[in-house]
Amino acid sequence: MSGGDDDRSAQENPDGRLGEGIPHPEAAAGFPGEPDGFQRLWTPHRMVYIDGQDKPKDDRAEECPFCTAPSKTDEDGLIIARGETVYAVLNLYPYNPGHLLICPYRHVPDYTELTGDETVELAEFTQKAMRVIRAVSGPHGFNLGMNQGPVAGAGIAAHLHQHVVPRWGGDANFLPVIAQTKALPQVHADVQARLSKEWNR
Repeated sequence: MSGGDDDRSAQENPDGRLGEGIPHPEAAAGFPGEPDGFQRLWTPHRMVYIDGQDKPKDDRAEECPFCTAPSKTDEDGLIIARGETVYAVLNLYPYNPGHLLICPYRHVPDYTELTGDETVELAEFTQKAMRVIRAVSGPHGFNLGMNQGPVAGAGIAAHLHQHVVPRWGGDANFLPVIAQTKALPQVHADVQARLSKEWNR
């Protein structure tokens, strides 16, 4: 923003805020060095993820969010569907809107430790998740996968989870690379409600 828009906003909101607790995008002018002309997209909510605030302290089931989620309501736990041996839940820190995790109820870390029934239902839930997400938001493709062990990128390695990530053409841009920020157009509650409704249709 520049010129008249900035001046008008400053007059209407002399404290520099857009409503309670929402700051204006920060102007580049006034900082040391050459102004770069960019506005700032603040994402303070991501500090919870960066600081590891929600990560379990250890590998015990009592500390595991995938073990505690099923004890909550679907809305509070962000759960989309519950099966006999596995359940589908929204990723709290999604790569894209509708990013689901298919988790066994049992606290097991490795794919080879699943029982036959768990393996079958995990596969069936993955297929159902793809159908549901396609019906709700029409992605162009999907990434499916499991990160086995911390060295492979598993954020919570002690409890197996299958990622179902919807993808759209052009959904990857400079923000995650340059700013460690992912722009998400939908909040969790909206995504949870829409996917749950379609899953149970």
